Amino acid sequence: MIDKAEVHSWLTDMDGVLVHEERAIPGAAEFLGRLQALGLRFLVLTNNSIFTPRDLRARLSASGIDIPEEAIWTSALATAKFLDDQRPNGSAYVVGESGLTTALHDIGYIMTSRDPDYVVLGETRTYSFEAITRAIRLVAGGARFIATNPDPSGPSPDGLMPATGSIAALITRATGVEPYYVGKPNPLMMRSALNRIEAHSESTVMIGDRMDTDVVSGLEAGLRTILVLTGSTSPEQVARHPFVPTRVVDSIADVVPLVDEFAPGD
Repeated sequence: MIDKAEVHSWLTDMDGVLVHEERAIPGAAEFLGRLQALGLRFLVLTNNSIFTPRDLRARLSASGIDIPEEAIWTSALATAKFLDDQRPNGSAYVVGESGLTTALHDIGYIMTSRDPDYVVLGETRTYSFEAITRAIRLVAGGARFIATNPDPSGPSPDGLMPATGSIAALITRATGVEPYYVGKPNPLMMRSALNRIEAHSESTVMIGDRMDTDVVSGLEAGLRTILVLTGSTSPEQVARHPFVPTRVVDSIADVVPLVDEFAPGD
């Protein structure tokens, strides 16, 4: 069970917790509305690097969930923050879409295929063999290899589709170079999210639907964790892991009363 320490801040995954495709999961709007009504700090997290926060806000709004774009933290933003800390005003060859390129432009990075500091791999709906080949040659030539997240596949209306982790494996197989993954389960994404809202791990809860990304990254960042069973992890799979979430609930609707129960006192 969640201990009785007050919860000042909440982090939550998006897909499988708040929405399925374009449909809100019952209780999601109420959960986020309660956080806003109480003035609690929160961020919605996603490993998907395709979309900008503005795009994602519009997607959530269409499903009946209304939050400001500043409350959305993507693996693309976390990657940009990491690169800005590591090598300010650098250069990158990017395989990805607007969510990633916009984030890198915003920190002053130059997009180039000529001797870049980094090859940065993110999600895209149409991977180009030419772009992947260029990435392989640049990594083989000495460019540092960064990937936004290790997810091997992702959902689509027609079924599974390859995601960043699968394309990263292809590049690694060709070059022998492993990427550094910034997104979940790297606790770095959790810590950058905490810094974004000036929150402390001891008073923050992470909600997710995956044991192998959401729960483990929250655990390693020192957060209490809640697993919802509306996404990737089934009840039978929970016990197979060597770690456990602080609490397991059926859905985000079960978290709504916890917001008030653990809210800071006056």
